Amino acid sequence: MTAKIIDGKGLAVRIQEELKTRVDVCTQKGHRPGLAVVLVGEDPASQVYVRNKVRACERTGIHSEEIRLSADTTEKELLAVIDRLNHDDTIDGILVQLPLPKHLSSEIVIAAISPEKDVDGFHVVSAGSLLTGRTGFRPCTPYGVMKLLEEAGCDPSGKHAVVIGRSNIVGKPQALMLLEKNATVTIVHSRTQDLGSITRQA
Repeated sequence: MTAKIIDGKGLAVRIQEELKTRVDVCTQKGHRPGLAVVLVGEDPASQVYVRNKVRACERTGIHSEEIRLSADTTEKELLAVIDRLNHDDTIDGILVQLPLPKHLSSEIVIAAISPEKDVDGFHVVSAGSLLTGRTGFRPCTPYGVMKLLEEAGCDPSGKHAVVIGRSNIVGKPQALMLLEKNATVTIVHSRTQDLGSITRQA
């Protein structure tokens, strides 16, 4: 099989151009879409991710609210911020940047986000929608993989796809998205024996 380079940056530019058109239409109708990004602590990688999200909002015309909280923020304080955003009509999506400091429970924090604003697709309602094939928000990394496969003209239907990893953020949703496209999916992970022999079957 000949390798094919997928132009992810080019695809991202086209998606953002299409999104900007849709955002402009919404804004002209009286509602500018809004995204709130919450960062707790000063993790360097998280700061880069948040900065990129804010810049993407600027390019597409989406209103963004960046909320930076200190690493010693309590769970009660963080949940209060999320509750405010849940009830803010100018905010349509809420992203809480992970990982959180160790004293904070990501499960509790994610569960506090309104499912209607859970644009990361991590809430149990979003996960359930994916599992049952219903419309809903999808985790961005596996969704991005599906868009790249589409861009490359790769139809997963009937193919054997091997997903490495079983996290709730990438591995499991990736497997479900491939199943939606009628792929035969195998998940391998840290306890899988002879991982290489399985990945070579993909």
